[in-house]
Amino acid sequence: MDSIQHKYIAVAYELYSLSDGESHLTEKTSTDQPFDFISGFGLTLEDFEKAVASLPTGKDFDFTLTPEQAYGEYVQERVLDLNKEMFCVDGKLDEEHIYEGAIVPLMNEEGQRFMGQVVEIGNDKVKMDLNHPLAGKSLNFKGTIVENREATEEEIKNLIKHLSGGCGGCGGNCGDSGCNGNCNDGNDCKEGGCGGCGGCH
Repeated sequence: MDSIQHKYIAVAYELYSLSDGESHLTEKTSTDQPFDFISGFGLTLEDFEKAVASLPTGKDFDFTLTPEQAYGEYVQERVLDLNKEMFCVDGKLDEEHIYEGAIVPLMNEEGQRFMGQVVEIGNDKVKMDLNHPLAGKSLNFKGTIVENREATEEEIKNLIKHLSGGCGGCGGNCGDSGCNGNCNDGNDCKEGGCGGCGGCH
C-alpha cells in the first residue's frame, strides 16, 4: 500500500445544503468530536475527500459540491408505492419504526441493501422515497482541518478488518451514501450525513 494515498484526516465542519436559493444547516461536527476517516478507501464523497486531503492541519476550508459531485439529482422514479404488508408485524403496521419521515432499511430481490424514507402511509400502500435525503442539492462545507497526517499501518489494518466485518451500527451497508458517525472507529452510523463515512446509508 502507498501510505501517501492513505491519510488520517479529521475535520470539524458545518454542512449547508443549498436548494432553490435557500441554505440549510444540515450537519455539524466540532473540533472535540470531528469527523475522521482514512483517505483512499472510498469512505466518504470522492470530491469531499479530494478537497480536504491536500490541506494541512489547522487550515480552514469553504467549498461547495454540486449535486453531481454529491448525491446526484433527485429522481422521481425512485419514489415507490410499496405494499403495506411489507411493513407489518403479526398483521399490524410496525408503527414504532414505520411513520412519515422515518428512514428505514430495505432490501431488493437481489439482496442489495439500501435506505428509504417513508413519505406517506395509505390504507394498503406505503410511499417510500429511495433518493438520498440530499439528492438534488449542492453541499457547502465550511470548517477546519483538525488533523491531517499519514495513516499508520495499524490504523489501516484496523480499518480493513472493520470494513471486511461490516459496519456494526449500520447493518453492513457500507458502500453507497452518507453516514454521520465515525465509521472508522466503529461508532454507530446515522442516516443522512454527507461528508461522513459515505457508506452507511
